[in-house]
Order: sequence, then C-alpha cells, then structure tokens
Amino acid sequence: MTKSLSLLAVLACAGLGVEHATAASLPRTILFVDDEDVLYRAGVTRKIVPMQKFAGNPVIAPDKPWEAGSIAWTSVYRDPKTGKFQLWYQAYNQRKGDRTLENTVAYAESPDGIVWTKPNVGLFPFYEEKETNIVLVGSGGYSSRYCCSVLFDERETDPARRYKMVYYDWSIGTEEERGSGTHVAFSPDGIRWTKHGRMVLKSGYGAKGIQAPLQGERIMSEEKAANGTVRKKWAVPLSMSDAADVLYDPRHEAYVIYGKMWIPGPDGGLSWKHAMGRSQSKDFLQWSKPELVLTPNDRDPPMLEFHTSPAFFYNGQYLSLNQVLDRRAGTIDLELISSRDGFRWDRSFASVPIVARGAGAVFDAGSLFSNSTPIVVGDEIRFYFGAYRGTAIGGVGFDRQKIGSKDYFSGIGYASTRRDRFVAVLPDPASSVRNPAPQPKAGPDGKLGPGPANTIGQVTLKPIDLTGARDILLNADAAKGKIRVELLDEDGYRLRGFTKDDAVPIAADGLELRAAWKAKSLRDLPAGRYLVRVHLENAELFAVTLR
Repeated sequence: MTKSLSLLAVLACAGLGVEHATAASLPRTILFVDDEDVLYRAGVTRKIVPMQKFAGNPVIAPDKPWEAGSIAWTSVYRDPKTGKFQLWYQAYNQRKGDRTLENTVAYAESPDGIVWTKPNVGLFPFYEEKETNIVLVGSGGYSSRYCCSVLFDERETDPARRYKMVYYDWSIGTEEERGSGTHVAFSPDGIRWTKHGRMVLKSGYGAKGIQAPLQGERIMSEEKAANGTVRKKWAVPLSMSDAADVLYDPRHEAYVIYGKMWIPGPDGGLSWKHAMGRSQSKDFLQWSKPELVLTPNDRDPPMLEFHTSPAFFYNGQYLSLNQVLDRRAGTIDLELISSRDGFRWDRSFASVPIVARGAGAVFDAGSLFSNSTPIVVGDEIRFYFGAYRGTAIGGVGFDRQKIGSKDYFSGIGYASTRRDRFVAVLPDPASSVRNPAPQPKAGPDGKLGPGPANTIGQVTLKPIDLTGARDILLNADAAKGKIRVELLDEDGYRLRGFTKDDAVPIAADGLELRAAWKAKSLRDLPAGRYLVRVHLENAELFAVTLR
C-alpha cells in the first residue's frame, strides 16, 4: 500500500533550517531553494524544476448552479489514517439577489485525490436548489465573502475546533464593528462550521487612491453620487485585503496568516498594489497587527503585484507558491519563494513559473491560485490549485460558464513534483574551469563560435558536524552523467580516503542515492565538522540528506 500523509505529518520528522547540523538534528535534508546552507558554488547554476500537471485536470469542474461564475481558492487535507481527501473551494456565481449566496464555500471529498464527489451536506440551499455541497455562506453586507483557507489542527484538544477556517467577510453591527475583514470559523468535521462572531482583522475597502486618515480621524466615510446612491469607504492603511491563507508554524508555535496586504502608491494614496502581509495568533482569535514582509521590487514590471502568498512549512523552512498578478495582462503565475524565519523572503526565482498556465482555450489558461496545503503521497508532493481561463480582476468573464458544458472556464486541478525536487543545482554551460574562460576559435567564416559548453561543477556546503551521521544521501539525477562526493576538513583540506578520486561514482536517477568511497565510510571519520562537496558532471542535484 502506498504511504500517504498530509504535509504536516511529514514535517514532524523534518530537519532544522539555518542551524549547522549536529548529531541531535539528524536526519536533516538540505534543499537548494536558497544558498543559506552553501559555502560556495563553482561552475554551477540553480534552476526551478517545473511541476508536472495531472493529465486528467481539472479533477473538479464547475457543474453546479452556484459554480456558474468560477471555482478556485482551495484548501486540502488528507486523513493519514483513512486516506480520505477533503477539499474546500470558493464557488462564485453571477446570480443577482441574495448577497450571502454570491460567493460560497463548497466541499468535495475523494478516496484518492483524483476522483472527487460533491456530497449533499444538507446545510444551505441555493435558491430553488435544496441539495448542495455548500458549507459556508456570507454574512451579507456591502460586498461579498471571499477565500477559504482551512487548517486541520491535530494539536487541538477541543473536538469542535479541530478544523479551523480563515476567510474574508463583512460585519454588520455598530459603526465601529461594520466593514470588511478577516474572519474565522471552527468545525468538528470540516462540514458543519460555526462562525466566530467578530472580525479578527479589519480591512480597507473602497478607498483606493485616497490619502490615509489623519491620526485619530474616522476611517469610515460616505460619498453621495450624482444618482443619489451613497458610496461607503473604509480607509485602513497597511491592512490585509480579501484573501488570506493560514498555517500552523511550529517554529514560532503560533497560527500564522499570510495574505494580500495593500501598500500605498507613489503619491501615498491607499490601495495601490498588493504585497505579502503576515499576522500571527496563539489562540486563533487574537491576531497580531499585520506586518508587511515582502513587496514587489525594482526588477518587477510596473503592473506586477502579489495576488496572495500562501506559505507552508517544510524541512525546517518556509516555502510559498507566490501568486504573481500582472494587471496589464490579467494573468496570475506561480513563483517559488522561500524563507528561513517566516519574515525575510527570498525571490531568487522571481517571475519564473513553477507551474505553467494552460495553453489555448482551457480552464487554467489565465490565472492560477495556489494554497498552503500541499499533500505528500508516497514520494510525490501534490499541489492542488484553482484556476480561471481568464483574468482574476474584477470578475471579468465570470458569466461565460454554462452549467452542463464540458468547456470549462475554471476548475481545480493539481500539479506534482517528486519529493524535494523544487530547485536543481547543475553545471552552468557558460562557465569554465579556467578564469577567464579561453577565447573561442574562429570558424571557417571568420566568426567566433560559442565555444564548448561546460559540463562540470561543484557545490560545497557550510561546515557540518557529522558526528553520528552514517549516510549522505543525494536526491539527484545523474542518469546521463556522474556525481562524486568529497569530504574536506573545516579549513578546506581534502581528507585521505574521501577525495573525489576515492569516491564511488553515482550514475543514476534517484531520491536517495548513497554517497560512498572505495575504502572508507563515515564511520571512519573522527567526530567534528567537515565540508561536504558534491561534484557534478552532466548531473542535477536537488537535495542532500544527512542521516
């Protein structure tokens, strides 16, 4: 039977992040999503490993009246005991009337994550439709409810709060309470939800371009239009917007929300672009003031911003399939970003898609929506995503879906990668052993050729205490080349019996390729700190595990 776990269960045995490995911290897996564990690299480059989309996507398609606008914005959980998948998604429809039903949370389940059903849960009818899979509706108010980030909390002692949800909605009450913001709900089974009565984080709304209020000034104002209608505005600077994703952060021992956060524009006007915000809580009810942790930078096109940035904790660090919105093109792509502390984020692979949008008239051609809940199935990591054929801006094109048609304008699918294969280190073809590189020779036509492509390189890790380590395992593809592992002392001197020439060449593609030497093993090493150097020849390295 294939072993399948939620990612949270896998993290229980993951290694540490930035700390030097010791015997107590083993086993430890080093990813190359950043260079924090690398002393130096020579003749190599790093590249994103694109995820492979499931050929049968979408695994969930819009086929219900309440899904006639679009479906996306997902969370997924798999019970490690029963193997049952549960998935929550946003179902948007264009039917005018009851605003509480305009944007609902719907529920699906599956035995394998591929074939899904939408059970009638008997909770919320959709107008004349009495049998629905809707598990949460909006509260009503000035606009719609959005997003649905669900966390299964295995630490929770209260069975009624085992499932937790973060979502955006409206509060109706006193002037102080009115407005939009982040809300939370609880459930014993992921189906029957109880809303917490008050918003936990307040959002700005309708105040795009205006200056922030003066200190102590009211944040709410009203503006009467020529036709007599009254437009309400809530001017809340540096506030979370209408999308958020939640995780439990074991390093900070807190629940953490990452999501859209408005930043002011060049003139100081509010709600210019979305960036990445962070808030945390110990009890899921009292949340810290949102903190801005990552913004678009000078290398990004002027119309680029973050849609939302769902993060997950993996192998002692934080990863996110950051949603990058191009407002000019109306598209959302997914880029991999990483962090060692949850606050400072690395965008080394900015604007390099890790999941490709679909080509042509397909459900995922325009916008991709990632989440904070990847699922580990054996040696595969699945990333479920929602998608639109068109733009995510302003609901444009959300009236095109015809229920009953197989021509899908939105849907939910998944992309996957083999375990730990997010980023590869490989020889840089443009590099050279000699520095500067030898000049290429002129061809018969007198023009200079490109010169021979480089095929070798090495990556040397920072000093590691190998006391107690018995194996160095490589997640690598050397099927068309070779890999050799070399050990040096902390000062960079090679160790007899552990040199590149002493190493047994690895010439295979595998997730756990064992480093070996002709006459020595790690048991022969005195206790202490060493440099681990991996020599690559026509090969790609994804991760190193010390065990």
